[in-house]
Amino acid sequence: MRREIHWQRWRQKRCHRKRRVVKVTLGEYLGSIRTDRKLTLRAVEEATNKEVSNAYLSQIENGKIQKPSPNILYALANLYGVDYDKLMELAGYITTTRTDVERHGRAATFAELNLTQAEESELLKYLGYLRSKKD
Repeated sequence: MRREIHWQRWRQKRCHRKRRVVKVTLGEYLGSIRTDRKLTLRAVEEATNKEVSNAYLSQIENGKIQKPSPNILYALANLYGVDYDKLMELAGYITTTRTDVERHGRAATFAELNLTQAEESELLKYLGYLRSKKD
């Protein structure tokens, strides 16, 4: 659950001055997760059995490498406990399918939580209840 919320927070940033949406880069996303997990670059290197060197990860996080190999992304996804497909999307290997967006419609906020239709319906009912209590 934590990784999905983290992904939602970092998937898009708001630029308040011009009110335009700015997408987060792969490097920014990976850096934020590593920081959130309180891991150093060297700790990631050790945890991945040196599959991802600290220097290489630093270059990814700083935007010097924007499309690392899927093997590297897979190792990082496993270590960080995040969705591999999301990393592949941020790296530009895959794109989001339209059916994901259509399926969630009004409840797009919950799209990253992979809710069932029943769970989504219950959340919307609860939201309606909370809104009715405000009046």
